[in-house]
Amino acid sequence: MSTSSQENSPNSNTGSGRHFSMSRDRFDISIPSPRLSLVTNGDLISPTSLKSPNGRRVATFSREGILGSAQKARNLSQSSGDRESITNGFQNRHNQIQNQSGHQNHNGNSDDGINPLKRRSTDAGIDYPRRRATIACEICRSRKSRCDGTKPKCKLCTELGAECIYREPGIKLDAGDKLILEHLTRIEGLLQSTLIGQTSNLALSTGSPSINGGTTTSGDDLMMAASGGFVSLLPATGLGTWVNPTNISTMPKIHTNAALHLLQWPLIRDLVSRPYDPQILLQLEMAREPLALSKAPCLDLSNTTAYIEAFFAKANVWYACVNPFNWTNHYRVALSNGFREGPESCIVLLVLALGQASCSGSISRAVSSEDPPGLPYFAAAWALLPSLMTRSSVLSAQCTVLASAYLFYLVRPLEAWTLLSSTSMKLQLLLSAPGRIPASQRELCERVYWNSLLFESDLLAELDLPHSGIVQYEEIVGLPGGFEQEDEDGGVGRDELWYFLAEIALRRLLNRVSQLIYSKDSMASTSSLEPVVAELDFQLSQWYESLPLPLQFSYTRTPLADPVQTVLRLRYFACRTIIFRPYILAVLDNEQAAMDPSVRENCRKCLEASVRQLEFISAHHAGHMPYLWQGALSIVSQTLLVMGATMSPSLAAIINSLVIHDTIDGIINDVVMEIERYAHLAPSLSLSAEIIREAEMRRRSYLGG
Repeated sequence: MSTSSQENSPNSNTGSGRHFSMSRDRFDISIPSPRLSLVTNGDLISPTSLKSPNGRRVATFSREGILGSAQKARNLSQSSGDRESITNGFQNRHNQIQNQSGHQNHNGNSDDGINPLKRRSTDAGIDYPRRRATIACEICRSRKSRCDGTKPKCKLCTELGAECIYREPGIKLDAGDKLILEHLTRIEGLLQSTLIGQTSNLALSTGSPSINGGTTTSGDDLMMAASGGFVSLLPATGLGTWVNPTNISTMPKIHTNAALHLLQWPLIRDLVSRPYDPQILLQLEMAREPLALSKAPCLDLSNTTAYIEAFFAKANVWYACVNPFNWTNHYRVALSNGFREGPESCIVLLVLALGQASCSGSISRAVSSEDPPGLPYFAAAWALLPSLMTRSSVLSAQCTVLASAYLFYLVRPLEAWTLLSSTSMKLQLLLSAPGRIPASQRELCERVYWNSLLFESDLLAELDLPHSGIVQYEEIVGLPGGFEQEDEDGGVGRDELWYFLAEIALRRLLNRVSQLIYSKDSMASTSSLEPVVAELDFQLSQWYESLPLPLQFSYTRTPLADPVQTVLRLRYFACRTIIFRPYILAVLDNEQAAMDPSVRENCRKCLEASVRQLEFISAHHAGHMPYLWQGALSIVSQTLLVMGATMSPSLAAIINSLVIHDTIDGIINDVVMEIERYAHLAPSLSLSAEIIREAEMRRRSYLGG
């Protein structure tokens, strides 16, 4: 167990923990992730501060092992001048050989008569080879004339009155030179990282720790004005641009981790009657009717106290982006404005909407003929958003993040992404230079930033959406460290941060899995994947061991009472499934692959994690507010995987060893019924329900049952 887990921990819903203050310096939940940088070329190592099962676990593979190719040395290509120099060297060597032969023949056994073209030695002295210019000027090169190499001007340039320019001589590198250059490149990368770290302190507080493995920013990206010493943190690519990141903890632009990609796998593709384009989910959401909201909602303010308390007790734990200690001030300002203008009014209305939603259970169980819980408050807040969308302030960004959170609750992923894009632009503008974020709002800005990044990563995992570019600031923004208490009465709730911090670490690990296993540049063979999979699984186990005690979930196959632990356990098994999923593909593609003990064991780990996500399907209701849409697609993905496994003799034997015989049929049937309850919430989920229903019918027909 890590040290962090021995500290006093925040309250969980089970009441097993005690509240305590946060410390930026002592928090250690983020699993350090390597940075596969084109500059640093650093080794991928496991967290050294955490104990490994063997006590001496050391990561033994580097970027070469992960990406499956050696790091190429700096390419110092040789110019035509270099080639001429090399040619002249060969000519000189040839002349020396001729002279040696001539000298030997002069002493005896001469073959001058045989080769009359051989130059005779005129004396017994050393016949030096004739001197030739090893470097020609540009004029002589262009005219293909022999250059005498005279400096500053050769003979031809002097006659022509032209400018005589010589190229720099080429550099011939041996193995030692290349090794030195690689080390210098690493040192250069470390210096640049240090420069970025020092510069970021100008933008955010020095007590805010940076996240390991962030995007590398080159020295050219740090534009410095000599006049006032101003430092801009705006990357050279500009706001909102997406470039190939050197940070492996970000979602790749192209990946095959989405649920519908499994429909292209062997055997699983036989479970559907027609092929599905992985883009179909996005197309369905784009064609969806817009959300219908009342222009003059009737607000019932009689239950505001209950909804506010519910928000801070049940909802804010997922987002951690509303300060309970200055809530009274926000509410007072909103009340004075009649909830009709200003960011405070918008924040209060969105808190009321999310608070009422948290009291009502999963929206999949709500009566479809009635408005969803909290919708009137959201409609009132929606009317205030246009004026806030044009502002670039931390509070306006907080408003759009909270609105996105409610849209996720409504299972409106594309509308949520639209608001998140606006949030991203605001944050990038605020973070691109120091002084733009008031000191009193830095902590809030960090939390809004991480909410935006987490939401965007969840969306990019399933939909092919444009990347906002917000990930570029991951190293500049620190981990949240706790709101400062302002009210003497302690505020309306507690500042619960542990889940939020754990989710940041796990989401970044999920992104690393997508980068290293499912991106277009990832390895294909199971043998090349083996060290990568082992390291990612090790990092997942370290993430679990780093959780504080009230958050550490039990591995027992029983439902959990604490919703936070339940969500973390489901997310844990989802991550473990996709880490080992390539081995299932290997066996589905070639049944003989299961003869390899390593492949078979990794298939067992994958299938066990999949079954653990599906066996208590109602457990997914614990995360219905932030994760219903994402969780539903994850359920579909794991179910298709299990269905395909039951059709493979080798994999079916593994499943039968994990669950009681025929139990898997009941688990799949429960999943089909659960996803059908989600079908009316979104067209993407409606199609998912249709796919999984047909797949189960065809699976049973295939198995003859």
